[in-house]
Amino acid sequence: MTFYDDIYPFYPLQRTSFIFNSSLLTIILVFLVLAVSLLLILPGIRGKSRLFWMFRIIISLFIGAVIVALNFTDNWAEARVTTNATYKSFSNAVVNAEIGLHVGLYGINVTLKGNPIVQFNETIDYNEMFSWHNTIEKEYEEALEKGLPNPILYIAEKFTLSSPCGLIFQYRYSGRYASATLWTAFCCWMLANILLSMPVILYAGYMMMATAAFIFFAMASFSTIMNAPQCVFSIGSDSFETDYSHSFWLALATGVLCTLIGILVVMLNVIIPEKMNEAFSIGVDSYEDEDGSYGEGYLNSVFLNEVTTLPMTSNVKAEHI
Repeated sequence: MTFYDDIYPFYPLQRTSFIFNSSLLTIILVFLVLAVSLLLILPGIRGKSRLFWMFRIIISLFIGAVIVALNFTDNWAEARVTTNATYKSFSNAVVNAEIGLHVGLYGINVTLKGNPIVQFNETIDYNEMFSWHNTIEKEYEEALEKGLPNPILYIAEKFTLSSPCGLIFQYRYSGRYASATLWTAFCCWMLANILLSMPVILYAGYMMMATAAFIFFAMASFSTIMNAPQCVFSIGSDSFETDYSHSFWLALATGVLCTLIGILVVMLNVIIPEKMNEAFSIGVDSYEDEDGSYGEGYLNSVFLNEVTTLPMTSNVKAEHI
């Protein structure tokens, strides 16, 4: 193969690399709008309750946003290596680049970034997503047609059905079960927020602990990929294996936070239930209304005289009859 103006003639020009996940951007915007909308009511809350409600809104929305976002992140497990590798097929050109494998619940993300980025008069900065909703075979064939660099094709091939590693089966089913349990955790989170606005704070604490339990179940489901025989990725003279990454540890931190909140709510509701009801504004308004209406009263003497004389007059008439 030869060069034509320092560009490989049989491959299309490189497309713009992936910048930001649109699903994550949508989730962030939705929860930011909710946060701003709920924080706008804070000026109408008096006293120290304002600070309590602010922390309650922020922490609750943070937990909900994390649970939803974890379904769409691609860094539950990661692996990186910097090595010299063959750039593309039918070429002896070798590039020095950082190769990354990012595993999510719905697929893998393979990155290739040159060191330096511009080599052979070409910008080497790839970020390719391979989803396993059904199989990865079709996307792998499209990658071959595009003429993607060899390191990306090599990693993607490891997740195909024809690969002897069999990674697709373990990763796909682990991701599906983890995603299902995360959505269940999200439902528990919504129920907990509804129950916190009702005179059943104890059950709201239970639901927060159930939210934490399902987050831990999702982590356990994803962790099963580590029990499968590890497939070593060898590129050039280096090799690497995947390990837990940011999303996994974020899920752990969120699960611990939900557990602490649930235990704290249950304990305080048992020890000081009246103050808990007052803190969450449950029943306070009704008590204030009752005190205000019955604290001071006025009697109509004319009405009372009529009430006392009516039975007497009716009795006199009955005797005459």
